[in-house]
Formats: sequence, structure tokens, C-alpha cells
Amino acid sequence: MATVSPGRPATGFFPTRIHSSADFTQTLMKLQRATNLIASTLDFEELLDRVVNEIASSIGNVEVAVWLRADDKNEMVLQGIRGCTKFCKGNRLEIGKQGMVGHVAATGEMRYAPDVRLDPYYIACEEGTRSSMTIPLKTAGNVMGVLLIDHEEIDAFSSDQQKVLEAIAGHIAIAIENARVLKGERAQRESLQRESADARTIQEALFLKPVPLIPGFAIETAWHPAGSVAGDWFDFIDLGNDRYGIALADVSGKGMPAALLMSATRALLRSIAPLHSSPSQTLEQLNRALVEDFPSGKFVTMIYGVLDARSRQLTLASAGHLQPLIINHETAFLELDTGLPLGLGPSSYPERTVTLSADTHVLIYSDGITEAENAAFEEYGAARLVEHFTTPGACVDGLIAAVKHFADGCEHMDDATAVLLRSR
Repeated sequence: MATVSPGRPATGFFPTRIHSSADFTQTLMKLQRATNLIASTLDFEELLDRVVNEIASSIGNVEVAVWLRADDKNEMVLQGIRGCTKFCKGNRLEIGKQGMVGHVAATGEMRYAPDVRLDPYYIACEEGTRSSMTIPLKTAGNVMGVLLIDHEEIDAFSSDQQKVLEAIAGHIAIAIENARVLKGERAQRESLQRESADARTIQEALFLKPVPLIPGFAIETAWHPAGSVAGDWFDFIDLGNDRYGIALADVSGKGMPAALLMSATRALLRSIAPLHSSPSQTLEQLNRALVEDFPSGKFVTMIYGVLDARSRQLTLASAGHLQPLIINHETAFLELDTGLPLGLGPSSYPERTVTLSADTHVLIYSDGITEAENAAFEEYGAARLVEHFTTPGACVDGLIAAVKHFADGCEHMDDATAVLLRSR
């Protein structure tokens, strides 16, 4: 016999066929409240439990089950059950071949068995069941599930009651579809979050390594992605003979696409840089490779320099990137001609060589620093950058902190990356 919720009358509201309008109205109100409660959640599992429990509790002395179409096979899968001991969640019935559920799923038409002992499609669940309603759950005209309601009385459902339950089934179908879509979107979002976390871990492994130990120099770095992954990056390449490649770049776009282009660009740079003695040649070769491989409209700005630790000379070339800041008794931006950003088209990349005497430092950085905006849409700007490094003890971590304070939690802050080469 079907179970009932504790505290609810075992006789329910459909003890036999309803003959009075008062009984029908009372039942209709109970089912309407149950429908409202069912539709009040978008959690998929909770919704299915509410469907079977609220309908069973409102009607009384019934078995209720929700079967949904399987994605992988031509079968119906039991997703919600109340009052049946033969079936459990996960059981399957073949569409068009097994039971009233399989039949209704195939035809898309409600089937009522006033006496299940005479119905050729009925598969017994409880011995006391005598009548059964099987109602298709449809969305956009397609059967996505089946609602099954069994009763212990013969011919327990009048034609009016059948119409009410069919109407309720329509609301249930919409609620289930909404919950299922939300569940799918949540699963997809969680999958993307896991992928982003993995990508962040990989990027951190690439960047958050000890900087190279260069005699006569010290290096400070700061890398602060605006999201889980970044298009900004920096790198150091040991070229041998006390020569070191130093790069900082900013890939167009944001998120995972920018991170993928960043990884490709970094790998190419590492393979090309040891083959050329000058930054100009390195950027020209890198640009030719990226023009062939990059999607249309995508590009990379980059500042690339080669430091000769023995001569203390730093030779720089720029591919559409911001001018480096030379920090000494004057502190000013280095006048450096620039070629096109990498990946847009053929270009040459002029060089500039500076000699780094003691206490002369070089800052390279991304536009997420100078273009950071506050609530009044005012940019941090070049002047504040210079002012920061005229302060004694200034460093790149302090720079990032100053930029964040200036932006004051602005949600549109871009990736912020900086490399400071200190000469000692």
C-alpha cells in the first residue's frame, strides 16, 4: 500500500471517485498549493522529490513516480518515486515496449487504466493498486518525461480529476525543464571554473619562479591577473655568456583565449630568442610566426630586451608596447620607437641601447597599471607612475598596491604586470 507523510490523513482527498463539487474544489486547492510549492525550487533533485511527495500527500493513498527520458538510450529513467517498493531511482523502461510509462512516452498521449488488472500495458508495482494514470510531461511538444499516479481504488480518477492532473503535469514539465537547464548550466559553469583553476595553476607555475641571479643586478616582478587567468606575462631567458632575454607582453583580449595565445607566444619566443643576438631580430622572427598562426584581429604587444651583464648594457625593442621607465636621478620614460604589435602584419622593430650605471633601474609594465581607472573614470596615468618611483624605497609590489588603492575596488581593472631591473 502506498505510504503517506507523517501527520497526514491516510484517507487523503481521493478515497473514491469525487461526487461533490465541494470535495473537488478542496482537492483542486490542495493540488494548486502543491503545484506552487513544486515550482518554488530550481534545484533539480529537490524538485523531483517535491513532485512525488506533494502530489502523493495532496491526493492520499497513491503511488507517484516521475520518469524522464534518458539522454543515451531510447529509455525512460526513474528519477522520483513515492509509495512504490518494486522500483527505485535509476530503474529503466524501454520506450514503446515496457509498461504504461514506455507506452505513453512513445505515443505522447495520457493513458488511464480504471482497472490495472485489465490493462495490457500495466506493470504491477504494489499489489493493492487498482487504477493508474500515466501522463506525458512535454516541453516544446516533445515528451521529456512521464508522471505516473497509481491508486488503490478502482476507477479512482474522474474525468474532471484527470483534466486537473494533466494541467498540473504541464506545470511540472516546465518546472523540471527549467531545473534541468539550470543544472546543466551549473555543471558547465563548475567545469569551466575547474578548467580556469587548472589554467591559473599552470600560469603560476610558469611565472612564480625564482628570478635569475644576475651579477650586479636584482629583479623584482609583480603579476596580478584581473581574472582567474591572464593575458599579461613576463619571462627571462638565459642566452649564455652572461646575456639574458627579458620580456613583458600583453595579449589582446581576456580570459582563456588570451591565456592560450599567451602560452603559444611564450613558447615561440623561448625557441626563437636563443637563435638571434638582437631584440630586433628576435621580434621580427616572432612576428612572422605569429602573423601566420594568430586568428584575425588578435595581437600581442611586447617589450623585449637583452641584458649583457658584463658590459651592463640593455638593448630594447618594442612591438607596440608602452615605453620603459628609466629610474635614476632624473626618472623619465625612455624614448623608444616601436614596431607593430606582434601578429598584425610585417614590421621592423628599432632598437635602443642604454648603459645601466649603478642605481639606474628599468621598469617595464603592462597598460593595466597606467590605464587603471578610479570611480570617476580617471586613469592612474604616467605621471603617477613616475611619482611612485621618485619615492624612496619604491618597489613593484608597492606599485600594484598603489594602483589598487587608486582604483578603489573598480571591477574593470585589467591585468597588472611589472618587472623592475635594478642595477647595483
